[in-house]
Amino acid sequence: MAGITRAQAYPARPVRILVGFVAGGNFDIVARLIGQWLSEQFHQPVIVENRPGASTNLATEAVVRAPADGYTLLLGGAVNAVNATLFENLGFNFIRDLAPVAGVVRFPNVMTVNASFPARTVPEFIAYAKANPGKVAQGSSGNGTTQHLAGALFKTMTGADFLHVPYKGAPQAITDLLNGQVQVLFEPLPASIQHIKSGKLRALAVTTAARSEALPEVPTVAEFVAGYEASGWNGVCAPRSTPVEIVGRLNSAINAGLADPKVKARLADLGATTLGGSPADFGKLIAEETEKWGKVIRAGNIKPS
Repeated sequence: MAGITRAQAYPARPVRILVGFVAGGNFDIVARLIGQWLSEQFHQPVIVENRPGASTNLATEAVVRAPADGYTLLLGGAVNAVNATLFENLGFNFIRDLAPVAGVVRFPNVMTVNASFPARTVPEFIAYAKANPGKVAQGSSGNGTTQHLAGALFKTMTGADFLHVPYKGAPQAITDLLNGQVQVLFEPLPASIQHIKSGKLRALAVTTAARSEALPEVPTVAEFVAGYEASGWNGVCAPRSTPVEIVGRLNSAINAGLADPKVKARLADLGATTLGGSPADFGKLIAEETEKWGKVIRAGNIKPS
């Protein structure tokens, strides 16, 4: 009875969602969309706080150390699953120290080349990379990012050889792809879709298991490389000991938002597909992704920037 009363009383004051990236990116947009929905449902302000730095580790640790009362949440994601192996001396354990609340969205990356690049399909790209060792460079948003690792996984599964060139962000990498300084990117769909639609870049494949509704004519990598899947995703987490009733209330509200036509349409505009489901579903995704990317990082001896 006490737990039910506590959940009914929650939230009695503003809630914060911490985001480990600057304003304007995919995570920030999703956090604000979900935050607005929760604010309307809870009749309390839900404030998105951008706290970039250390590849989202600053924001994550702040939530790990916050009181476990449901008033400080994290929009976590694939970057956290990567960081679990990429960084050797984190002051927290993402799986152990945070409670999964609900998965929100999955973002496809797009394997993209310059319009003048000779390969027009994934098999042609693999053949070209093998025939021209050292002549293909993959740009990314930085060492250990999901974009970098999507390329590393592709190399491992195909035997194609190409160099990795890390940048400080997606805009610089895309600019150099447009200029032919690098030959391939595995960038998030929202960052490159307008260049693809304008014909300045050529999408060879999307990295998710299923084709993207935003680019339905573009095949998946897995149509040529069996078992390949690499995508960005995010969801809401809370400090580990947050009462189960509060986690449940948040989960129900987030799932209701993901089912709302206006919210779904806005997320679809970003090229995202909704996740939803139970806290256990989201916890399973986190565990699987942590194991998957841990193998890729160890196999490639990948280090943070």
